[in-house]
Amino acid sequence: MSSRTRRTDEGHGRLGSVLSGVAVALGCVLFLGGFVWGAVLYQPYTVPTGSMTPTIGAGDRVLAQRIDGDDVRRGDVVVFRQKSWGNMPMVKRVVGVGGDKVACCTNGKLTVNGKQIAEPYLSKGMDSGIPSITVPEGRLFLLGDERNGSLDSTAHLEEAGNGSVPRSAVKGRVDAVAWPLEGMLDRPSGFDALPGGTSEPGPLRLLVGAVVAGAVLVLGGAAYGPVAGLVRRRGRGRGGVTEAAGVS
Repeated sequence: MSSRTRRTDEGHGRLGSVLSGVAVALGCVLFLGGFVWGAVLYQPYTVPTGSMTPTIGAGDRVLAQRIDGDDVRRGDVVVFRQKSWGNMPMVKRVVGVGGDKVACCTNGKLTVNGKQIAEPYLSKGMDSGIPSITVPEGRLFLLGDERNGSLDSTAHLEEAGNGSVPRSAVKGRVDAVAWPLEGMLDRPSGFDALPGGTSEPGPLRLLVGAVVAGAVLVLGGAAYGPVAGLVRRRGRGRGGVTEAAGVS
């Protein structure tokens, strides 16, 4: 192998090592940053009952974005604590906010302010039989997706607030089922036409993407050295064989 070729290979090797180091460093930032930022924004919860089936099953592990109760919209699946409900973390779906008139059922559908709401996340035959109630301002009316067996706002209609809970009781909005790996919850589009619309998903997909991209960069950058060394050794071996053949 000529001295010029060796210098070229060494130059390529140094450049590759620099790029490999950059990839590993950037990968570490994305990987660790994604985990840390995710821990700041999200909190995991285990759902204790089957009141949210088929959307979320009993024992499922969910990720809830920490949000202020004032940011909750209709259709959101939320984690909340309410003393009169047992003062333990519970998971239900918001179907009414302050000022809404909620009833069920018209043509088998929940109505909010007289509008029939399409709820494709419910199993067939779910009928909660809610008398027409008005949700007090600053409060939320909550139902489980398993309408026939859920101990939700319908079980507390005789309490102050017509079974609703204050917005301040909300601890987070569920974005995804982490275990089993069922992914992001579907958007509750049936509430889109009502004033205030529905919530946009949190940054969970972005955070997961950062973690995955970081892992790929770290593994790829770390693998560069051994792979490049193997390639160089094979190249030198072929060069030696060629020179030997030329001498003979």
